Amino acid sequence: MDSDLAAVERRERGVELSGFLAGPYGRYIMMAISVALVAVSASIHEFAHGWMALRCGDPTAKEAGRLTLNPLAHLDPFGSFMLPLMMALAGMPVFAAAKPVPFNPRRLNNPARDEALVALAGPVSNIIQALVAAALLYLEITFLEPLALRDRFNGGFGYDIFYLLVLITNSYLYVNLSLAFFNLIPIPPLDGSKLISPFLKGESRRIYNTLQAYSLPILMIVLYVVPTVFRVDPLGWYFDLTVDNVYDLLTFWW
Repeated sequence: MDSDLAAVERRERGVELSGFLAGPYGRYIMMAISVALVAVSASIHEFAHGWMALRCGDPTAKEAGRLTLNPLAHLDPFGSFMLPLMMALAGMPVFAAAKPVPFNPRRLNNPARDEALVALAGPVSNIIQALVAAALLYLEITFLEPLALRDRFNGGFGYDIFYLLVLITNSYLYVNLSLAFFNLIPIPPLDGSKLISPFLKGESRRIYNTLQAYSLPILMIVLYVVPTVFRVDPLGWYFDLTVDNVYDLLTFWW
C-alpha cells in the first residue's frame, strides 16, 4: 500500500510495572519492547497487503521481494526505530512508519473491489494478532501464574520471567489493536482511505487526490499540533471508543 503508519501510545493496561521494571531503567526497557512489537506487527501487516494483492492478481510485491515476514524487508531504520524511540522518550504518542509495499491496482483482477480487499488485509492481520495475543494472555495467567507464584514463594526467579512475559503479551495485544484501528482511519495514505476511494466520484475523488499530497502533514497536525495547541485529542477520543473498548472486551476475564 502507499504507506503503513502506526500511532501507538504506550500503555501497560491492566499491568503495573513492578520488580526490576519498576526501577530507573524499567521505562526504557518497556519503550524498547513496544518499538520491537510495533516492528514485528507492522511487518506482518505489510506482508498481509502483499499476500492479498497476489491473491487478487497483482504480483508486484512478490516481484520486489516484499512478500516475506522478514522485518528487514519492510522496516525503515529511521521511521520504524529512531522516530518512535525519540517520540517515546519525549512522552509523545509513538508514531512509526514502515516502507510501503509496492502495489499496482491496474494488475488486479477487479480493481474496484480488490483495492479495498488489499487495504483491508493489513488491519485484519493486526486484529488476528490481537486475538492470538488475547488467547496467549489468558493461557499465561490461567496456567502459568500459579506455577510462577509457587516459584516465587520458593525464592526462584520464575515470577519475574512470568511477569515480563505477561507485559510483552499485553503490549502486543494493545499495539495490534492500535495498529488496526489507526490504519482504518479514512485519511490518505492510511488503509481506511482505500476502503472508501472506490466509491468516490467527481469532486469527491478530486478532493481525495488533493488530500493524498498533504497526507503526512495532516496526520502530524492531528497527532501533535491539535492536542498541543487546542488541548483537544481526536485520536485519543477515537482510541477510547475503539481500541480501549475492544481491549476491555478481549480481557473481560482479567
